Amino acid sequence: MDNIKLQEKLDRIESLLLGSKKVLTLEEACDYAGISRSYLYKLTSAGLIPHSKPNGKMIFFDIDRLNAWLLRNGRKSQCEIKNQALDYILKKP
Repeated sequence: MDNIKLQEKLDRIESLLLGSKKVLTLEEACDYAGISRSYLYKLTSAGLIPHSKPNGKMIFFDIDRLNAWLLRNGRKSQCEIKNQALDYILKKP
């Protein structure tokens, strides 16, 4: 197996292991969320993403709160919208 495929498999295993952690460091949160370090710093400094700074220096992220933040602006599928409209019409007095 060549080195590139091996590295890709290791990267996938590492990302799966990140999902089992409860608290992530800044670097881990960047990898987990797929965003750059500088952008994550901007989000934390602006107070736009939930995080913790227990010692005033290192930044930590609760994975459940990070997941909620990542999924905060969900979009419905066409099927969900049609079903919701149908339910509304059928329940309308």
